[in-house]
Amino acid sequence: REFGSQAIDQDLIDRIERVTGKKAHHWLRKGIFFSHRDMNILLDKYEQGTPFYLYTGRGPSSESLHFGHLIPFMFTQWLQEVFDAPLVIQMTDDEKFLWKDLTLEEAHRLGYENAKDIIACGFDVKKTFLFSNLDYMGHLYPVVCKIQKKITLNQAKGCFGFDGSDAIGKISFPAIQAAPSFSDAFPIVLGGLDNAFCLIPCAIDQDPYFRMTRDIAPRLGWQKPALIHSKFFPALTGTNTKMSASNTSTTIYLTDTPEEIQSKINKHAFSGGGETLEEHRKNGANLEIDIPYLWLQFFLDDDEKLAHVVEEYGAGR
Repeated sequence: REFGSQAIDQDLIDRIERVTGKKAHHWLRKGIFFSHRDMNILLDKYEQGTPFYLYTGRGPSSESLHFGHLIPFMFTQWLQEVFDAPLVIQMTDDEKFLWKDLTLEEAHRLGYENAKDIIACGFDVKKTFLFSNLDYMGHLYPVVCKIQKKITLNQAKGCFGFDGSDAIGKISFPAIQAAPSFSDAFPIVLGGLDNAFCLIPCAIDQDPYFRMTRDIAPRLGWQKPALIHSKFFPALTGTNTKMSASNTSTTIYLTDTPEEIQSKINKHAFSGGGETLEEHRKNGANLEIDIPYLWLQFFLDDDEKLAHVVEEYGAGR
């Protein structure tokens, strides 16, 4: 509310089901995607027959995606399927070169490695454009320039906390992440869609980029992108942090073997259950901090099975 987003309520979920004719994704039903900007406007346009496109992305800094990275991509795949919408996926290899201790060549290579994991999410190959900023910048740059001209240094500092020690590449990067929000950046890919509406599924920490994007859109004569926000995927070690690629021992990568995944969970998963079986049976489990249960909320689609876990495990049985 503080920054102008709205909670996703049951009325919005019901409307999505009516408009698409499909059951809502279980991440909507369970409140994992919990906040939005202008989803009702997007649904109005969709019902009027006005097309829109989807935009999401990935900053490649590791050899593989981890479970937390999957959330926006899996949800975007569902959105693409139920709305039959085109999709653009931005690989911000330039961003990771600027922020991480990576060579430009290594950041570019990691983008191609990560693309394999993203493609495996099952997007419609005829309606999906996945691109590297380093490769596509010549096409993207006219839109980037128009955005850069509308953002002052003070605005960038206020939004992202830049200071005098930051490389100028970092300060200009928000305009690059904003550019795919506007269909003018894809005159060929989007088949001539003029000033098309855009929907961006993302984790809540990406919202500052797109608050800025929405602020400058009217001054450029473009439509504000709609957003739908997810909660963080919790780390194995507890709910106070999100899963991070920087901690390899407690992060589940898509390239991990089943044995490695089991070992990491057994060693590091924070439990809300009792320290002993007797204590667990007496007091039950605190499901608000129990990582295995919280992960089931993400990956178990069956509401009845999840309710059974709550009833049995939560009660200490």
